[in-house]
Amino acid sequence: MARIFCVANQKGGVGKTTTCVNLAAALHLAGQRTLLVDLDPQGNATMGSGVDKRALEKSVYHLLVGLATLDEVRVKSESGGYDILPANRDLAGAEVELVNLDNREKRLRDALRAFDADYDFVLIDCPPSLSMLTLNGLCGAHGVIIPMQCEYYALEGLSDLVNTIKKVHANLNRELKIIGLLRVMFDPRVTLQQQVSAQLESHFGDKVFRAIVPRNVRLAEAPSHGLPGVVFDKAAKGAQAYMAFAHEMIERIKTI
Repeated sequence: MARIFCVANQKGGVGKTTTCVNLAAALHLAGQRTLLVDLDPQGNATMGSGVDKRALEKSVYHLLVGLATLDEVRVKSESGGYDILPANRDLAGAEVELVNLDNREKRLRDALRAFDADYDFVLIDCPPSLSMLTLNGLCGAHGVIIPMQCEYYALEGLSDLVNTIKKVHANLNRELKIIGLLRVMFDPRVTLQQQVSAQLESHFGDKVFRAIVPRNVRLAEAPSHGLPGVVFDKAAKGAQAYMAFAHEMIERIKTI
């Protein structure tokens, strides 16, 4: 049975896509059968996986509106080793079209269900807004991974996201829970970041992942080569942090 995790944060620029791509590649390197679902119309996870979003015949848009099956949409990330449901600008149109479709919040969940036995992990990269696409991600997932920077504004946004997850849990998906918070772009030299990190550990306890992803130039460079950071430079501190995070995830699902 696949464990499905949504990587979400309503704040933009917090490393959701970087986390999705690198976690998917790290899980594959750890021997896990992994599927990455790109639910962001920008298609950054698609491009970061080495798939040309401009050359796609079918994308996750076609899956959501019922014009294709998952098997017709998924492609292999040659650079990362995992499967991906790619996205491009077509997906922006799904926001409007989904409104008039039956079971609109659960289209992704229903599509994934038929392929449950094919994967150990399914990771969903959500757009930075509470949209119909994000709602599909939350309704299709068993849990939410929240990447966040250790800054004051990030704490403000976190409370909004937690409330959203509680509402989805209460009304649409009783399985949904917060799996954990991942500290990203962390700079231990900044006192404020250390203080916010300590606050997170104090308030959320073991919901905060032990792995911490530092600010790392090599992770930022990797997408321009169409490679996950853990493949682009395995020795980089950021890559090693994501490998540690993947192993922590594998251990954590045993207790879920």
